Amino acid sequence: MEKIKYHILVVDDDDRIRELVKEYLNDNGFIVSTGNSAEEGKTKLSYFKFDLIVLDVMMPGQNGFELTKEIKEKSDIPILLLTAKSEVENRIQGLELGADDYLGKPFEPKELLLRIKNIIKKNKKIKFNKISKIGEAKIDLNKMSIQLKKRINKINNTEKKVLVEMLANPGKTYSRIQIGEISNIAQERSIDVMITRLRQKIEINPKNPKYLQTIRGSGYVLWVE
Repeated sequence: MEKIKYHILVVDDDDRIRELVKEYLNDNGFIVSTGNSAEEGKTKLSYFKFDLIVLDVMMPGQNGFELTKEIKEKSDIPILLLTAKSEVENRIQGLELGADDYLGKPFEPKELLLRIKNIIKKNKKIKFNKISKIGEAKIDLNKMSIQLKKRINKINNTEKKVLVEMLANPGKTYSRIQIGEISNIAQERSIDVMITRLRQKIEINPKNPKYLQTIRGSGYVLWVE
């Protein structure tokens, strides 16, 4: 593990799991804070800067999906969801809300550690210090926002992942399968919905897109002037 001490927030209402995860991650070089509810998690977020959140889905009060949505509207902090293995649709829902990964319960601590390291490694690779432009749209990936004329729209982490890839490769056609792999979205319909949302934030006329175009039978392409 690197010398940098990464700070992880673990939010789970199960005391046993929460303490086991904290102990295991501490033993592997992480600083760990915990919360037993969404409210306690949000309190910790208001006081500390975290590198990643491990978040249980099924909690009393505000659940993990609702908290993920709330966090991702304001921040691009990575989130790993803990879900019951039978909740396939719920896992998809979590990824669509912007979660970076998920892990089914019960899980092996070593797998959790590997997933955390992979997320941190992936997020370290990309640093954005400038605003990108697509036509009249100004994209600020640090603030996770797109300004089109006077309107400012937020983007979630899933949309950000797709924009990062397409901005790095303008003019390249991406199939739905490739976009699904980038965004961790499995269903084609969900991919189409996400592209439609991005068009509404980027294009002057989303129904007749100039920049984020469909290549019939192939997928999608982003043109940058």
